[in-house]
Amino acid sequence: MSNQDEDAEILALRHQITVLERQLGRDRVRFAPSDRVFLAALLHRLPRGVLRRARLLVRPDTVLHWHRDLVSRRHAARSRPKRAGRPRTVRSIRVLVLRLARKNPGLSVAT
Repeated sequence: MSNQDEDAEILALRHQITVLERQLGRDRVRFAPSDRVFLAALLHRLPRGVLRRARLLVRPDTVLHWHRDLVSRRHAARSRPKRAGRPRTVRSIRVLVLRLARKNPGLSVAT
């Protein structure tokens, strides 16, 4: 295991201890969303073998699931359109439609 892997594991263990101390007396440990993000970002780089040997409060698959959620939410936020609603019609098409409407005043559009 590299020093970087060991440092990540130590940080994850320390963070889990902090979560446990906050919840002392509860039956089941519940991670806050910020705790999940922290652990997912910290541990997703570890190889699966190292992740499976680490003493975690959750299964390694759960940590990887949290990381997939983190990435998908980030992608969804970035790909969201900047403006709501239908995009504007291109100016050249708008000009063409108005010109055709002026040249053919007797035609009506069926609805």
